[in-house]
Amino acid sequence: MSEPVTAPPRTGTRIEFRDVTKVFTNQRKAETRAVDGVTLTVEPGEILGVIGYSGAGKSTLVRLINGLDTATSGQLLLDGTDVIGLSEAKLRSIRTGIGMIFQQFNLFHSRTAAGNIEYPLKLSGMGKAERKQRVAELLDFVGLGDKGRNYPEQLSGGQKQRVGIARALATNPSLLLADEATSALDPETTHDVLTLLREINREFGITIVVITHEMEVVRSIADKVAVMEAGKVVEYGSVYEVFSDPKTAVAARFVATALRNTPDQVEAEDLLAHDGRLFTVDLTEESGFFAAAAQAREDGASISIVHGGVTTLQKQSFGKMTVRLNGPEEAIETFRATLARTTDIQEITR
Repeated sequence: MSEPVTAPPRTGTRIEFRDVTKVFTNQRKAETRAVDGVTLTVEPGEILGVIGYSGAGKSTLVRLINGLDTATSGQLLLDGTDVIGLSEAKLRSIRTGIGMIFQQFNLFHSRTAAGNIEYPLKLSGMGKAERKQRVAELLDFVGLGDKGRNYPEQLSGGQKQRVGIARALATNPSLLLADEATSALDPETTHDVLTLLREINREFGITIVVITHEMEVVRSIADKVAVMEAGKVVEYGSVYEVFSDPKTAVAARFVATALRNTPDQVEAEDLLAHDGRLFTVDLTEESGFFAAAAQAREDGASISIVHGGVTTLQKQSFGKMTVRLNGPEEAIETFRATLARTTDIQEITR
């Protein structure tokens, strides 16, 4: 891919939420706290994944960043400027530095791929010759150099999203907001789009906020992750921290969907149909699993691995292993007690 910038993008935006709350009131005066006391910081050039189930407040959070919704209270700083309460004219100026990527692409069906990318450049007042050059560069960058004359209905879902990404990059933004940008795509196309977003981040230093309900998206692209539930950020940290040691039930459920390193209910029932005791053990450098397993064998127990997986994230490895032990009860209990001193071990029972 060739470099798409006519002028270099700005340094990535720093985002700071300070106790931000957004309350919606319906016609019956009933209030809903879509965002409830959120405090977090996204450093310039970071990729933040915001994950939660439907209704958690993810999309409202994005709309607060670009000023499409106004917070009820708190401060929301973009590079030190509080966007809450700004006039529409000032918000329009700030939005020129923000690119949006949407779930349903939001392309103009009456415009070609090139015409869609060119549209924000026209609005910015860029001259025709410069616009044409910029559009060609962007099409080439997203791998659609030969699709400029195609209309959206002539493009696949992945190609439409690449047009959407090119359009979002047109004005050299310092911040990209991606709201469920891959949920309408198949897994292979999702991988390609996420790879492109990661390349954009690494090459140009653009801050990216990815809203998703898929933990695999967070695992693939993000540096930090914020887990939302009922409008609150209930867990926040590096991807490694949240994946390796989720602190909340909602985070643990999301992590389980991406890692699949523990038996699900059906698998557990099948495993329990056989003799022996089943344990799931956290694997870390300090867990001491292999020493405990060797001691159990010396004490007359047999041990077999029946489920598990190890993952490497942000240059660190972690995982879980489910094992079956048969033999003397004393040897099995010693195995459990030994590991309980150094790591998390859970017995699977009926």
